[in-house]
Amino acid sequence: MAEAMTYYEKAVKTDLPTMGVPGVNAFLGDIAVSKDEDKTIVAGFYRMEKSDEPLVYEYHYHEMKIIVEGEMIISDAAGNEVHATAGDVFYFPKGSVITFQSPNYGIGFFCGQRKEGEA
Repeated sequence: MAEAMTYYEKAVKTDLPTMGVPGVNAFLGDIAVSKDEDKTIVAGFYRMEKSDEPLVYEYHYHEMKIIVEGEMIISDAAGNEVHATAGDVFYFPKGSVITFQSPNYGIGFFCGQRKEGEA
């Protein structure tokens, strides 16, 4: 029997929980999770709002992200910096340290090679 697809209507409007980092207005929520125990992938949304401090995040897994709304300033430990807007795509390899900021707000859709809740 064929597997059925799963539909998440207006998922970009999901109320995301805070990441709980003091001084940082960052929110993240896992929306979809694969059923493959060996190669689990998770997809969801990340929202960054203007904050007193940037979010510095070390990736313990591989992730792809596309900016779907607003804008973010994204930089890495190698000194690269991008003013990202809707349609920009990023690959964050396992072990990378990435800094996120926003002059107002930005929303990114991500797909990561990790288990649910491990961000």
